[in-house]
Amino acid sequence: MPRTPTVAQIVLFHSAYGLRPAVHAAADRLRAAGHTVHTPDLFDGRTFDDIEEGLAYQEEVGGNDELLRRAVGAVAPLSDRGLVYAGLSLGGSLAQNLALADEKARGLLLLHGTSDLREDAASEIPVQLHVAEPDPFETEDWLNAWYLRMRKAGADVEVHRYHGAGHLFTDPDLADYDAEAAERTCAVALDFLAELDA
Repeated sequence: MPRTPTVAQIVLFHSAYGLRPAVHAAADRLRAAGHTVHTPDLFDGRTFDDIEEGLAYQEEVGGNDELLRRAVGAVAPLSDRGLVYAGLSLGGSLAQNLALADEKARGLLLLHGTSDLREDAASEIPVQLHVAEPDPFETEDWLNAWYLRMRKAGADVEVHRYHGAGHLFTDPDLADYDAEAAERTCAVALDFLAELDA
């Protein structure tokens, strides 16, 4: 008898560029596969074409602490549903922090970004990371240390690297874009989501 695909409740956090069309397009592709996707706007409607401007705005609103507070507020009404946390670059960092603190989290999908882990972090959550190789924001040494710490925490981790792609290679409106890498990322991510609790 055919297995019914898992339908996930996903929260997808945007990058330091803001809630750009590429984020909406990614959410729509996930919805087309049957998932429910929430895309919180942590930048109050502001979007940027330049990373430096986006990072400056991040500091202007209060930095990572304020964005994490906003992210917590966005997921609070949803967290009882057993969320899959996902994020792009900066959004991946936020997603990781929230997922590791949520005992009901079902999965963590990281695109282009990770975050440090507390020494006492513990979670058996399935984790999938997609990252450029090389990536100026996610260096080889950092990723190796991140992987070991995530495994030590108990997470089930898989890492997919895309040689020659730019940092935010899934956004077609940025110079980083790599169509082949973006398409592979989408296909692998959809398989990951379909397998959660299948």
